[in-house]
Amino acid sequence: MNPQSRWCAATPAAAHVFVHTDRLAEDLLRIDGPDGHHLARVRRLGPGEVVTVADGAGRWRAGAVERVDGDALEIRVAGPVAVEPVPQPGLVVAFAPTKGDQPERVVAALVELGVDEILPVTTRRSVVRWSGARAAKQGERLRRVAREAAAQCRRATLPPVADPVPVASLIGRAGLVVADRDGAPVAALGVPDGTWTVLVGPEGGLDPEEVAALGPCARIAVGPHILRADTAPIAVASVLATHRRP
Repeated sequence: MNPQSRWCAATPAAAHVFVHTDRLAEDLLRIDGPDGHHLARVRRLGPGEVVTVADGAGRWRAGAVERVDGDALEIRVAGPVAVEPVPQPGLVVAFAPTKGDQPERVVAALVELGVDEILPVTTRRSVVRWSGARAAKQGERLRRVAREAAAQCRRATLPPVADPVPVASLIGRAGLVVADRDGAPVAALGVPDGTWTVLVGPEGGLDPEEVAALGPCARIAVGPHILRADTAPIAVASVLATHRRP
């Protein structure tokens, strides 16, 4: 049966959970571990409540809780596999993390806004500098946040979140756009055939030499004011999301 193109969030449901792609074809899914505990003990789902199940790659199905078993539950899935539409152009957001839990808030919001990929970057003016084992640990933490946000907003596609990388890794990347208060209005930004990769700098902005090293790229502004480093990525993604079409 050919997959249907539908938004997962358009189906009324009490909760959303991710499973491995191989399991999506099963008609009776047992959800245990942390997800089972969350649905059974925290959310307290009961028999008959609708749950959407996705593989994180855009494929999903809807089902209903059949039985709750302690920290686990069983979901009876019915109907064909559906596939979420893929908005175009693609949207990648690279941002410089700030202190505290603000990076988590940024990642969660970007997931809700439909961003396709999230790239934490370090720059010359970055206050937060993650490297080595710490970078890997922070990357894992942000991936957990992204998964939780995708479940909360009932998104079938789970966007990848990279470990923090130097901003220089973006040199030569196609479709690169720099967020800049002195840049052009978003309406002047051309729509590429592929993907926008929007770079948002740290507090105090990007060093001019860093920007020059990136090579020719568009610069856009989302307003005349100076935005906080944790607000700017969300603002940019919000505006560009309105220019995307399934």
